[in-house]
Amino acid sequence: MKKAILILLLLVSSVAVALSCGGIADMGGTNDVTGAYLRVHIRADSNEPAAQAVKYKVRDAVVEYLTPTVSGATTKEKAIQLIGSKLEGIERVAERVLEENGFSYGAKASLRREEFPTRVYESVTLEAGVYDALILELGTGKGDNWWCVVYPPLCFTAGNANVVYKSKIAEIIRSFFGQ
Repeated sequence: MKKAILILLLLVSSVAVALSCGGIADMGGTNDVTGAYLRVHIRADSNEPAAQAVKYKVRDAVVEYLTPTVSGATTKEKAIQLIGSKLEGIERVAERVLEENGFSYGAKASLRREEFPTRVYESVTLEAGVYDALILELGTGKGDNWWCVVYPPLCFTAGNANVVYKSKIAEIIRSFFGQ
């Protein structure tokens, strides 16, 4: 009896997950797990050491600038809306850091859908696919990038708190079997 209930619970949970992934309204209407994430990519002007070093300074300033805004976003759609209202501010922050470090090229921030390869961030793996993303191009944007996830927040958390993902399904199963 417990096995039948467990199988039914897993089946219902799988259907619920599939429906929630397909039901996410995002910039492009994606139907898979990529639709649950809003990524951020900061692309350096080049792979020259100085361009790569300033990319990380820009990253720090942009994360500091955006964290108070997006850390309270409860949905990806809200995070997109909040970031969309800050694109000019993101560019100003990036350009200030570039100028302070002797770089005359500018920065361009945009929200768009792009194809990305599989990436691993700590314990989270993002499969290859098309994702909504905040793209910040420094100068030509042809250098290596720094990336993270804005929503759900992996790098934009108030107080740099560690993000812990919990499986609601696993919790239900453990409670069902008294573990």
